[in-house]
Amino acid sequence: MAQIVLDGIDKIYSGGVKAVDGLSLDVQDGEFMVLVGPSGCGKSTALRMIAGLEDISGGTLTIGEKVVNDLAPKDRDIAMVFQNYALYPHMTVEQNMAFGLQLRKTPKAEIKKRVGEAAKMLGLEPYLTRKPAALSGGQRQRVAMGRAIVREPQAFLMDEPLSNLDAKLRVSMRASLSQLHKRLGVTTIYVTHDQIEAMTLGDRVAVLRDGKLQQVNTPQYLFENPVNLFVAGFIGSPSMNFATARLTRAADGSGTVDFAGFSLPVPAEAFEARPDLASHVGTDIILGIRPSDFEDTSHAKPEWPRVSITASVTEELGSEINVIFPIDCPPVQHKDTADLASDATDGEEGDGTLPLLEDKTLWTARVNARSHARPGDTLELGIDCSRLHFFDPATGLAIGHPDSVAAAARIGVSKVAKV
Repeated sequence: MAQIVLDGIDKIYSGGVKAVDGLSLDVQDGEFMVLVGPSGCGKSTALRMIAGLEDISGGTLTIGEKVVNDLAPKDRDIAMVFQNYALYPHMTVEQNMAFGLQLRKTPKAEIKKRVGEAAKMLGLEPYLTRKPAALSGGQRQRVAMGRAIVREPQAFLMDEPLSNLDAKLRVSMRASLSQLHKRLGVTTIYVTHDQIEAMTLGDRVAVLRDGKLQQVNTPQYLFENPVNLFVAGFIGSPSMNFATARLTRAADGSGTVDFAGFSLPVPAEAFEARPDLASHVGTDIILGIRPSDFEDTSHAKPEWPRVSITASVTEELGSEINVIFPIDCPPVQHKDTADLASDATDGEEGDGTLPLLEDKTLWTARVNARSHARPGDTLELGIDCSRLHFFDPATGLAIGHPDSVAAAARIGVSKVAKV
């Protein structure tokens, strides 16, 4: 096991294209770190640089207190699990798992012992004599993981290993991966574009965009305290709702945000927790509300303020219902939300704020299934206003966030970031 430290890592391709820009990340010994972001954000390139499959243009990469910038992949003591399994079709499961050890001249008895232990751990013992063509996708991926495990490396690098599996199998394989990491305790860096995968697997999650690190923290902290609009919209499914709102404040220290004909109270505690919020009183800000912070009034807390909406679409998920409804204001115009919407149309997992009509925006509320909401219904929704999010419309940064200054320096926020 080993600590992996990326210090100002750059990757510049011919023509000056910067795929990774000043990436600094400290992956602790035994940690499961997930790199997540939309397609083309640099996460796979960063992983390949750690593996030694891509040259590093700038910065320093350390694995186990040893600078490895110029070391060949075979000398880095890491094992990589690829998206496409990369199994040898003419070899059996046992031979595939043993092959790397054979290349390293490991004694036969040790190879048999390691392969047997890994096969038992992964439930592959009945398939050791089969070839990859006779295995399911999930079984092939387990073989690929077994091949990495028998190496007993300092670190595992995984590049979207579950993306070729069907949805049900991905859920079970996520659970298996999590159990496997707890059992082995090996430092793991895992790349995915699926933010649900990132949230369920990672000890910490690093969100990348355009080659730059946006924010790194525990999954729950990213969900509750996103540092900017991009992280707020990318983490969480369905994604956060955004609207341009006017912030005002009363003499008693509380305030309101007004948007699309709605007026929501801002508790005095919000101003106390975010001192910078006071400087935005009387101006337009970007308001964010998570779908999970809505509830049908028949199930909401009595002190939550109410809004009346008309459901356009309902998605019944068994234990809950997603209610999709229009609000009477145009979509937020900002580069962060534009990138999220672009990512959604590219077929990725993110779901940006999309317009319903020219002057309206679709929002989503996640409510109790007992509300029995149907398309066309008029609903009263309660909102947990203690969990409102506020963003600067120029920079896209969360107002009053403790990491906003560091994030601004890291991502190079300019004075005007609107599109």
